[in-house]
Amino acid sequence: MKQQLINFKAIFDGDFHMDNLHRLLYATDASVYRILPLAVAYPKTSKGIKQLIQFASINNTSLIPRTAGTSLAGQCVGEGIVVDVSRYFTEIISVDEKNKTVTVHPGVIRDELNTFLEPYGLFFGPNTSTSNRCMIGGMVGNNSSGTTSIQYGVTRDKVLQLKTILSNGEEVTFNALSEEGFKDKMASNTLEGDIYKTLFNELSPIDIQEEIRKEFPKPEIHRRNTGYAIDSLLPTNVFSAAEKEINICSLLCGSEGTLAFTTEITLQLDDLPPSHTAIVATHYNTLENCLNDVNNVMSHNLYTCELMDDVILDCTKKNKKYEAYRFFVEGTPRALLLLELKADTEADLNTQTEALLNSLAASGLSYATPVLKGEAIVMAMELRKAGLGLLGNMIGDNKAVACIEDTAVALPDLPAFIGEFTALMQKYNQKAVYYAHAGAGELHLRPILNLKEKEGVEFFRKITTDVAKLTKKYKGSFSGEHGDGIVRAEFLPMLIGENNYAILERIKKAFDPQNILNPGKIVKAYKMDESLRYEGNRVEPDIQTLLDFKDSEGILRLAEKCNGSGDCRKSHHQEGTMCPSYQATKNEKDTTRARANALREVLTHNEAINKFDSEELKEVFDLCLSCKACASECPSNVDIATAKLEFLYQYNQANGATRADTLFAKSSVYNKKASQFPKISNWMFSNSISSNLIKSIGGIAKQRSLPKISSKTFSKLHKSKVNQIVANNESIILFIDEFSNYLEAPLANDAFELLVDLGYNVSVVDHLDSARALLSKGFLKEAKTHINTNVAFLKNKISENTPLLGIEPSAILGFRDEYLRLADDFDSAETIAKNTFLIEEFLASEIKKGRITSAQFTSKAKAIKIHTHCHQKAMSNQKVTFDILNLPQNYAPTIITSGCCGMAGSFGYEKEHYEVSMQIGELKLFPAIRKAPNDVIIAANGTSCRHQIKDGTNREALHPVTILRRALI
Repeated sequence: MKQQLINFKAIFDGDFHMDNLHRLLYATDASVYRILPLAVAYPKTSKGIKQLIQFASINNTSLIPRTAGTSLAGQCVGEGIVVDVSRYFTEIISVDEKNKTVTVHPGVIRDELNTFLEPYGLFFGPNTSTSNRCMIGGMVGNNSSGTTSIQYGVTRDKVLQLKTILSNGEEVTFNALSEEGFKDKMASNTLEGDIYKTLFNELSPIDIQEEIRKEFPKPEIHRRNTGYAIDSLLPTNVFSAAEKEINICSLLCGSEGTLAFTTEITLQLDDLPPSHTAIVATHYNTLENCLNDVNNVMSHNLYTCELMDDVILDCTKKNKKYEAYRFFVEGTPRALLLLELKADTEADLNTQTEALLNSLAASGLSYATPVLKGEAIVMAMELRKAGLGLLGNMIGDNKAVACIEDTAVALPDLPAFIGEFTALMQKYNQKAVYYAHAGAGELHLRPILNLKEKEGVEFFRKITTDVAKLTKKYKGSFSGEHGDGIVRAEFLPMLIGENNYAILERIKKAFDPQNILNPGKIVKAYKMDESLRYEGNRVEPDIQTLLDFKDSEGILRLAEKCNGSGDCRKSHHQEGTMCPSYQATKNEKDTTRARANALREVLTHNEAINKFDSEELKEVFDLCLSCKACASECPSNVDIATAKLEFLYQYNQANGATRADTLFAKSSVYNKKASQFPKISNWMFSNSISSNLIKSIGGIAKQRSLPKISSKTFSKLHKSKVNQIVANNESIILFIDEFSNYLEAPLANDAFELLVDLGYNVSVVDHLDSARALLSKGFLKEAKTHINTNVAFLKNKISENTPLLGIEPSAILGFRDEYLRLADDFDSAETIAKNTFLIEEFLASEIKKGRITSAQFTSKAKAIKIHTHCHQKAMSNQKVTFDILNLPQNYAPTIITSGCCGMAGSFGYEKEHYEVSMQIGELKLFPAIRKAPNDVIIAANGTSCRHQIKDGTNREALHPVTILRRALI
């Protein structure tokens, strides 16, 4: 087969990968399954898909369609060729404003589609928790629905037409047909004709239709994905007296790519929802009270009715991003409902809200009902959306497992179903996670299991089996929106009856006689307790690290926290920074998820003595900018930036560091030497001959300018003040990092003078190296030496009354991050960390206390555009920078929603990374700066950010401290 794959790659219209890394990365999705594929393909056109189908047919293999890979049931894994259409099939093809339809490629992201449609006053209603990265093709494959289904229905309700390629390469368009049109299709001597004939013969008999109605879920359950939706074809003009035209798209929706390969999708759109919104967040002491209130609240015109339990809410306490989103939570609720109301006017909204509150008061089941509006709604819904990912915050091997997380029952059955479900869980000594689209009767219930142990796997099957039987008892749907995949397909014969299941098998054979398209899903299913990510009762690898990963119980379990939810695949059009390399390349390899998956795979299966000695890890970490966004934006807090430091250290132990890496790692040593002869040094850095030689030696891109050495270091400017520690309640210690001291002494001076002029007793420490450059290149032993020196020097000097302030975010925030993983004296390091602040954080807190006022600054008007350092976004917040620049009376700062600048310390200097670095800058930051008038001040607190802005836009950016000092009266 290897030679056939090589030959195919040469002619394939797209990108084709057979290497071990890509196969590892596509062996998993967001489910518990792991199957190594044969290869990974990214077709550029329909021709490429036809080539893949032909290849699979000739070579007896299969194709696994994939978009964002966020499937929870294993739909996107398999032994054949994974076909990822998310890279090239991304066009919004056309909009029909009159008929309110849009035609798209399957790789269009749901939220980005709605952003595009907003000027037309239209939107696509189904709204999944992954809407900022999930794609329309995946939503069709799973028949997705999300929070809005109680108002806008599910994806099946919206699909008007599908342009597909069948398993023999025929291009076929499916859409609504009259009875006569259906018969015309049956007469065709093609595979399409065979499909229509099969459907007609299978579903026409009255007794068959009765059997289907008897065994399939109750018709009022609109969220249903139990096998192929043959029941949806019955109430149409072909199989009944109904006037509704038959549309095979109803069958294809939810078919998980097992029947046809979709290339274009036409959707029915809705008018934009009313603009005035409120959410009532009802709090309950018991789950029973919460569930018993659902019928009550659903008598109102709700747009959303979502349930979260205390397990989910507790996960938010440990998340750097989402902890702040708990602001509306009162006390310790066992569960809460998010009830969304909408109206065209504020008066109508208030009337609806009051009526809902009256109903809640009358039921007496809730103990708190805060009403949220504006930005508070966005935060609450983001908290809810993050729910499934937040479950990855569970430290250790016990995880909330997706297997029974998608059951849907009729609303009146919900309390009784939950009661029996709870009793079932108690039988297995389980405390399940309750996370639900309560208004639609759909429950995302997850048992907490250890699938590394045989007992956990046995419970996995037993619990799933028992819940399948319970769902059947209530005539519910075992899959409401997440699909059957691997985890549920095995139970379909029991759920819909053997006779109906046999019909599904014959329909599959009609569409796909050779079983090319996504085999093992829906029919002839893989076993649900095989091909898991982990081998049962395995011997856990012993991974020794220099960094302390005890907060994740080791680096391997840090990687295992990634559940594949794909938050790192959101594009630059969405808020946040994660993941800048993916946003530039659109390559799965460059996501946080890919790095976590590769790390898990290699540390688990690599038989080398040094398990980190892996070319796959080297490749997957190569474009990681260490922005740390994953540590805060990933719901599971998978801190890949820190894992990268350990990888670099371990890899260098086995292979040695490159000359360029050594030069960057020890840059502060060389900058210190250069500062002794600044004029000569700067001449060499700017002269074309000498600078090109330096760039060549250092592996620096020729397009880059080299940073200049300050004519006088800060130490020389303030020699008399160095290390004068004055301990009193008004003292602060200013840490002059190595970047500010040698490269930007005027900035360090601005920081010192600003604090002094504002009345603070400032002491200076400028002889210590933050170790940032050493850390960034994996020189952990050398960094550890500096860190221990720094902690020893500062431990008796830093306290709540004498904080440590820093100028450069990457340098000062290391005291709150890596120092806690490397310092021998952890207790002292922790005390220092708690009292270490960005200078902006300190100034913002002093402004809030009233100790700094606008009266101390100019009243002249100035406009300012702010870009903040990635480490600040991840470990602090941007608002502090905004707040200090907003203090002068007529200053008008705005924050650029810029993500990462792309420089990331040495990353953007390196010749192999220069192009990607500039691509990242061009995503948002550079265009925003170019649009700013010349009199607008550009503020950036990162030294590498300012350099990137200069190289990318030819604009000078200033540190906020410099701007504020110049504003002093």
